[in-house]
Amino acid sequence: MKLLYSQGEDHYALDPDLRAILGTFSPGLPQEELSAFGRLVGEEVLEVAHHVDQMAHPRLQMHDLNGNRVDRALLSPAQRALLEKLRPMVRPAYEGRGWPLHYAMGYLLADGGLYCILTITHQVAYALHKYAPEHAGVKRALLYGPAFGATWMTEIQGGSDLGANRTLARKEGEAYRLYGGDKYFASGAGLADYALVTARPEGAPEGPKGLGLFLLPREVEGRLNFRVRRFKEKLATRAVPSGEVELEGSLAYPIGRLEEGIYYTLENLTVSRLANAAAAMGLAKKAHLEVLFRVGRRTAFGKRLVEHELVQRDLLEMRLRQVGGTALAFYAVAAFDRAWEERPPYSEAYHLARLLSHLAKGRTAEHGTAITALAMELFGGIGFLEDYGVARFHREALITPIWEGPANIQALDMAEAIAKKRAHEPLLEALKATPLAFAHAERALKRLAEEGPWYAKEALRRLADAVAVHALSQVPQAPFPELAQLYAQAFLEGEALPASARRPALFHPWEG
Repeated sequence: MKLLYSQGEDHYALDPDLRAILGTFSPGLPQEELSAFGRLVGEEVLEVAHHVDQMAHPRLQMHDLNGNRVDRALLSPAQRALLEKLRPMVRPAYEGRGWPLHYAMGYLLADGGLYCILTITHQVAYALHKYAPEHAGVKRALLYGPAFGATWMTEIQGGSDLGANRTLARKEGEAYRLYGGDKYFASGAGLADYALVTARPEGAPEGPKGLGLFLLPREVEGRLNFRVRRFKEKLATRAVPSGEVELEGSLAYPIGRLEEGIYYTLENLTVSRLANAAAAMGLAKKAHLEVLFRVGRRTAFGKRLVEHELVQRDLLEMRLRQVGGTALAFYAVAAFDRAWEERPPYSEAYHLARLLSHLAKGRTAEHGTAITALAMELFGGIGFLEDYGVARFHREALITPIWEGPANIQALDMAEAIAKKRAHEPLLEALKATPLAFAHAERALKRLAEEGPWYAKEALRRLADAVAVHALSQVPQAPFPELAQLYAQAFLEGEALPASARRPALFHPWEG
């Protein structure tokens, strides 16, 4: 039985707005490959994701038959088989095919738990690819199977405050032993064969700049190298096992130069923040698709829902948030793709890409949660029921403002990139092509300079919306020029959506 209207459909074919945006910022992507992936999403991912969420969460097996600690995540056979079908999406950048293809697939996948497993796996490959080529065999196992990876940075006492990490790294030959580590929200716990972990080498200074980055194998000489205390019970993203990991005498290998560990860590966060942005808009699109099918079928007060003016107004808001957030995300992805191979110290292009990642991560999370909430409302009472996918999509979307640094962290990191790296200067130069966006960005930056952190979250939102308007203005296909103007009216200037926008070509992406 179908659980979703979009089940069985090619989700790439259903999304002309995505195709237009990718064609503008990442032309030349393989259409047949994306269509095949869109069919996999519609035909298998939706079914397995629902099954895992409702009935088959990963479980923690702590001991083997002989009583030895193994701390292994048990996945349903359906989830494990699906992950191997999805694994190829982590490879494009490392095969010279660029990042946009990966993030386009992440948008289409749009399941927070499944995508998280794949993201943290290729984040380990990312660090090894750039800074630890001596671990080429591990990198290959992560990209081509059978290994899974994880990134364990935060600790219970610090959370987003990485400088508060207590894990101590003590040198032992060519490797290190890690002590006192309590990685409290460790996604991939029990599943990861290799993890990236932050730790402070003996004698290193306090604060984030004293952290090194290490490769932590699951097993050393056949014995468990760390312990998983428990798995978390979560509102959503249940496909990825999240747990608490204890490091006490765990063997680990340094990545690159230990004194540059915080820079490698922030690079990895940029990778996952862009994934968060793509997934937020992908989840929103799943809910948007369900609404588009629903309003064309459901009748109320004598006519189809899509024929009611207020429904049309809601559909226009959904589409504006959807295209604005998606254009912002893939504009940021394109900037990262141009600069990702740089190493410290970075160029202006890399600092711009990092700034855009903060803007994209912060604003897409807001758009995604708003779209999925409105989708539930448009479904009415049944939208609140777990029998219908929009309820799960909203639950899944609620993690996107929190993962990889909540809005406060994105705003403060954005402010740091502006104050110390002058990352706003190339951004303003690009925005000059869209005068309205440029004017709003200048005003936001001026007020940020005057008011500091108090205004930082609003500055992030304003700058993100300015970039979204600029990005939408670059998409040549109709009706994107009009959508750019409407997005600016609604989100930059705070005006109500005009009645003149009540045209199907504007509020309904399948029209025309």
